[in-house]
Amino acid sequence: MSFTKAPFLLLGIGLLLSTPTWANIETGPTKAPSRPKNIVIMIGDGMGPSYTSAYRYYKDNPDTEEVEQTVFDRLLVGMASTYPASVSGYVTDSAAAATALATGVKSYNGAISVDTQKQPLPTILEKAKSLGLSTGVAVTSQINHATPAAFLAHNESRKNYDALALSYLETNADVFLGGGQKYFTPELLAQFKAKGYQHITRFEDLASITQPKVLGLFAEVQLPWAIDEKDAKKLSTLTQKALRLLSQNDQGFVLLVEGSLIDWAGHNNDIATAMGEMDEFSNAIEVVEQFVREHPDTLMVITADHNTGGLSIGVDGKYNWNPEILRNISASTDTLALAAISGEQWQADLARGLGFELNEEEIAKLTVARMQGLETIAVAIRHVIDKRTDTGWTTDGHTGTDVQVFAAGPASELFNGHQDNTDIANKIFSLLPKPKKPKS
Repeated sequence: MSFTKAPFLLLGIGLLLSTPTWANIETGPTKAPSRPKNIVIMIGDGMGPSYTSAYRYYKDNPDTEEVEQTVFDRLLVGMASTYPASVSGYVTDSAAAATALATGVKSYNGAISVDTQKQPLPTILEKAKSLGLSTGVAVTSQINHATPAAFLAHNESRKNYDALALSYLETNADVFLGGGQKYFTPELLAQFKAKGYQHITRFEDLASITQPKVLGLFAEVQLPWAIDEKDAKKLSTLTQKALRLLSQNDQGFVLLVEGSLIDWAGHNNDIATAMGEMDEFSNAIEVVEQFVREHPDTLMVITADHNTGGLSIGVDGKYNWNPEILRNISASTDTLALAAISGEQWQADLARGLGFELNEEEIAKLTVARMQGLETIAVAIRHVIDKRTDTGWTTDGHTGTDVQVFAAGPASELFNGHQDNTDIANKIFSLLPKPKKPKS
């Protein structure tokens, strides 16, 4: 955001906060305030507009005439541009995008909340913590991956995972929930425990945590694909726990929730796995939406950091897309590929996992791919699914497409219309409590 635009943005924010809005109208026994006490920031990593459209059709009930709305349709309020600092062109990576969303400043691809001169930038979670609010993250990647790292730490490179993990000792965040066991050595874990953190690695132990200061690392790196554990609802469970822990602070909290693996599935051009990740991110959104209903002093802001894969709903000139095939796929393509490599009855096993019988052409291509190894047959399985569903992809990287913005709760109107990703951060900064003046 340029300095020339800042006064107009701040004026608009001031008018919206001072003017009566629908958020101020009494709903039930409590009245929503004009400013939030709690803020939940949710990021669907890589979740461009085609993902939310595809998810709508994926969830559609084929027995009804209408196409039912999803939580994304219900909460949509605007759009956001995602380009990084000019040194990196127009297409952002997750680090630069998360830096913009966490600090309100654009930086280069790979930057973790440092500017283009590699100087630290204050983040929303740091500011909130300094004001007495509780803070936390709940993600499906490792907790020191680009997005959570940009809200918690500072580093010239997103690839410095060990340094980022070490730097979390100084954040004093109350809740860390996600993956990343491999980056937290016994020595580092001992330091976290010395600072009062409860360290858990088993998902079932989450229920025993009743107080903040928790470091929950539930996987070596990423959490399992949601499609492989359809009833686990891990992100929504982590989100629910984080809300319960952080809401114990009467002064309020700021929570970051990331559906990290939407992006990873997009990089793999894996539509079935992507829809599984979208479904669980949707579940997490509904957990927060219910919290907002019960706590009308809570703002939720949802967006994507960028678009991944150039997903196309329909391909090769066909006016068609077949999501019903995706609904019958019982596992991720990674899991299906592993079974196909190791199983003697691999064709039957694969057909059962895909939910449809393979034709001769598909079997011939998969047989060749199987001889070339795990990664090759995984790609071949994805190609079969794409052809059956008429799904297209333009890249295994990111695109420069604008992303959607969703919001509910007090001051959610600030996020209406088009904005830059830095504007989202600066609006959230404006909603944090004002520092208390020292008594004279």
